Amino acid sequence: MANEPAMTDPERIPVIIGVGQVNDRPDDPDQGLDSLGLMVAALGVAAADAGVSLSDIDSLAIVDQISFHDLGKLCEPLAAAIGANPRFNYQSAAPHGDTPVRLLNEAANRVGTGEVRLAAIVGGEALRTAAGRAAKAATGEDKSYNAIRKVATRREPNYAQKHGLAAPVDVYPLYENATRAAWGESLEDAQFESAEIWSRFSGVAAANDGAWIRKPASPEDILRIDERNRPIAFPYSKLMVANSSVNQGAGFLVASLAEARRRGIAEDHLIYVGMGAAAKEPASILHRDRYDGSVSMETSITRTLDLNSMTIDDFDCVELYSCFPCVPKMARRILGWPWDRPATVFGGLTFGGGPIANYMSHAIVSMVDRLRKQGRYGFLFANGGFATDNHCIVLGSEPIAAAHFPQDFDYQAEAEAKRGPVPELAEDYAGPATIESYTVFYGRDGTPRAGVVVARTPDGKRTLAHVDVGDAAMLAFLIDGKSEPVGASGQVVPLAEGFGWRA
Repeated sequence: MANEPAMTDPERIPVIIGVGQVNDRPDDPDQGLDSLGLMVAALGVAAADAGVSLSDIDSLAIVDQISFHDLGKLCEPLAAAIGANPRFNYQSAAPHGDTPVRLLNEAANRVGTGEVRLAAIVGGEALRTAAGRAAKAATGEDKSYNAIRKVATRREPNYAQKHGLAAPVDVYPLYENATRAAWGESLEDAQFESAEIWSRFSGVAAANDGAWIRKPASPEDILRIDERNRPIAFPYSKLMVANSSVNQGAGFLVASLAEARRRGIAEDHLIYVGMGAAAKEPASILHRDRYDGSVSMETSITRTLDLNSMTIDDFDCVELYSCFPCVPKMARRILGWPWDRPATVFGGLTFGGGPIANYMSHAIVSMVDRLRKQGRYGFLFANGGFATDNHCIVLGSEPIAAAHFPQDFDYQAEAEAKRGPVPELAEDYAGPATIESYTVFYGRDGTPRAGVVVARTPDGKRTLAHVDVGDAAMLAFLIDGKSEPVGASGQVVPLAEGFGWRA
């Protein structure tokens, strides 16, 4: 596709014509907007930015949200609230971090087929409001509160969950520790790289009206462990993880170039949409070939460069998804983006804000703002799940000659062809093994509460073992940085419940 003649029909060329984002933070958190209110507000800003009426949209795509599940599907309520009757009106199946980029790619495809002339994409998370109302309900002050958060059916924990690997914050450290070892970095150097990248994120957020935390943090601030920056899961602390306690909404409008011109929108207000590429890791974190890299991430990034006939030198700015440091650290190495240049236009999920699946909508809004002011092209990399979902796309203040729509952005087959052998699981193994990766979990008081080792048996199978955090020597070996635990030999031994690690 990248070598085909340039697409010249303005009815088939997708452009972003309007963007909007909102921060909602009243003094009393439970007085804040809910998710629907945030979406309505964000689209209102985007419509004003474009100078169009939302009643004219023929496609409405919503990023799934988690904070107000009692609202149900928001397709019809949102359309009614903005006075629209779109031909396409849908909500993503689940809240994954790559969703806004995928919805942008889908809108570009529909413009490319001529099915859509004006599309809206939006999301909003009101976790701050939800927490405020939950707090009042707990004291009996708010008797109308009715379990805003969706409660999953309790199930027997699976093998990974029994070892503490239940949430993203538990899993991403496996990638952090494995990549550090693979890159030959010391713990000190790896943490320094994370802190430098995060400090630059904070600087971008401080200058962005749409960011949640607008106070710069130095690398020393990010590395310093104290009551405001407690350890979470080794080697991550609070200032290195996504901040989801926000009320934020963001949305954007996509039109054909011809439609934008018919509506009299200035050429320097338009941002062209380039081609995208997506690929995934297996849903099960234990059925992946490795933790020191991601073939799906590599495929989505390199294929996006190829599809747009671009190299890293073509980009004035990037947004590298930043739920945890290992993600932008892996992505920047694949892309070739230097660590001493900001890897965000919004501010990152710690400082810009981490509204669950809708972060990249804010990144798209900020990328559009940036490219309208300066620069030609920007690169967007989105990640979701447990380092699972990847989707990249390019935006430009100038036409992207190689772009053609519709396009098939699914490059899963290419990623699978690159994947190494996936080790068999050995859930009841005892005996000699080597550490593939590991982490230590901390309580809210900052003390270690548990740990897990992902290990390989002599015949290459993968197994898990608990870490006795009461063993001072073992704990020091894993976290003091004096030697590299990954690759070290030890024993998996039977315990009263499960299996444990012994050096």
